[in-house]
Amino acid sequence: MSEFEVIDALVAEFHRRGAVPGLAFGVVRDGVLVHAGGVGESQAGTGTPPDQDTVFRIASMTKSFTAATVLLLRDEGMLALDDLAEEYVPELRDGPRVSIRHLLTMTAGFPTDDPWGDRQQGLPLDEFGKFLANGVSVARMPGIAFEYSNLGYAILGRIIAGVTQTPYPDVVRDRLLLPLGMTRSGFHAPGSEENAARGYRRAPHGWEEVPVDPCGAFAPMGGLFTSVRDLARWVAGLAAAFAPEPPPHPLSPASRREMQCAQVPTGWDRPATFPADGTVTAYGFGLTIADEPVLGRVVGHGGGYPGFGSYMRWHPATGTGVIAFGNLTYARMQPLTARIMQEVLGRHVPGERPWPETDAARDQVNDLLASWDDDKASRLFSPNVELDMPFAERRQAIALIRERIGDFRSDVRPPESGSPAHSRWWLTGDNGTVQVQIMLTPERPPRVQSLIVAVPPAPGSPLDTALTAVIDWMNGRGPAPLLDATLLRRLKAAAAWAGRCTRGAVAAGDGSTTVTVDLAGEHAPLTLSMSVDPATGRSRQADITWSPA
Repeated sequence: MSEFEVIDALVAEFHRRGAVPGLAFGVVRDGVLVHAGGVGESQAGTGTPPDQDTVFRIASMTKSFTAATVLLLRDEGMLALDDLAEEYVPELRDGPRVSIRHLLTMTAGFPTDDPWGDRQQGLPLDEFGKFLANGVSVARMPGIAFEYSNLGYAILGRIIAGVTQTPYPDVVRDRLLLPLGMTRSGFHAPGSEENAARGYRRAPHGWEEVPVDPCGAFAPMGGLFTSVRDLARWVAGLAAAFAPEPPPHPLSPASRREMQCAQVPTGWDRPATFPADGTVTAYGFGLTIADEPVLGRVVGHGGGYPGFGSYMRWHPATGTGVIAFGNLTYARMQPLTARIMQEVLGRHVPGERPWPETDAARDQVNDLLASWDDDKASRLFSPNVELDMPFAERRQAIALIRERIGDFRSDVRPPESGSPAHSRWWLTGDNGTVQVQIMLTPERPPRVQSLIVAVPPAPGSPLDTALTAVIDWMNGRGPAPLLDATLLRRLKAAAAWAGRCTRGAVAAGDGSTTVTVDLAGEHAPLTLSMSVDPATGRSRQADITWSPA
């Protein structure tokens, strides 16, 4: 099947499981909506599926529009992010000193207010003012920690209206929606004759329609209606902020990038578990940021609301985005968008594109590893490289590698880069594979400031024996290693999750006291690190982590 046929099948299966009455989705690539569709019914009983122009309420995805409007006003000098909110909303003067930045990043100290906040969507503006004047309960002082708050974004809408002396919905329409050509988007429910999805909840007798709340004081946190085609313009514009020459947009590329930078960590209050996928999450300005082990940075936001659920996500490195809307209360569309993105991007996602100087330095390092020359090394490396490890010791380490894996050559897997100034690649001999890494300086022209070449342990050495014993025990053979009981449980849990493991490339280590190796599990890859006393062979330390494939 073609790429889009696979995606259509994923969507159809998601709907077949009864996830939502109707579903619309789209894929964005290089600023263009390249594929879209819909399944189910936009209005129950009609038999008509939603499409790329069907309007849904997108709930909390609205927050990115509110945040962008605040940054527009900031860029024009009409406010500052560290201004106190009470300067614009006098009703807040008797409470904690909350800044606009606190509201944007959900660090104002307000307690989480789902689902209460969702039911305030149509609250009249004057009643909202009375609510604020009566005082707001706080869970902690401002600036301490992230806690999701719809109230904070409702207050931002009040600030926008006060600064511009214009109703919030009109500001967003005139400053963002219309300039971007989002003509089917707005804060008022579409008429019954329009191509619009109706929202439903799951009742004992089947799908039950949920009344649509009007546009009110909480619209800035979740009141926007839009279509897949319209929202694709929004997603494309945010993803394009990282391009070398971003296309025109009402908000500057720098401010769009600022929205997508981690401002405060999220998930800090959840205990770590194994297996963990290694994803680190944060909140920006109206957007969620996830640094994933395989995909790298993924940005987006979800929306859950009575009658609707939605999600948008994009991959800044490739400009790829995915959108999904469902017309069911709090429909969880995030897993579907994640699965579609995995399919679109494939299993291997290109990393950062290295500088040409980085590629050239990698070739020169390979020449040095094949035949070391101190003069060439001195020209290639910044002075700290020899200070960190004298060239004589580097020559000895290279000799050990050649002795232990044989004459080596570049491995078949392509080099990887974590940043333009970084490169990681592998050298393979008849008896094994080792990893090499370099980093370049910020000088112009740059030089190599770091060279790390993994040295494998000698066969039968204490380090090799300890490593083999741990892997054998993980695979159900031999006695338990002499390690901390907590670590043994962690190793056993990793083995149960990944299945039988075989030793792979040596990723790091000095070859006598430390080693880090890739483990190829039947079901998942792992990375095992060990440290031993070379005199006694006793393990000093070990760790096991999930390793992205």
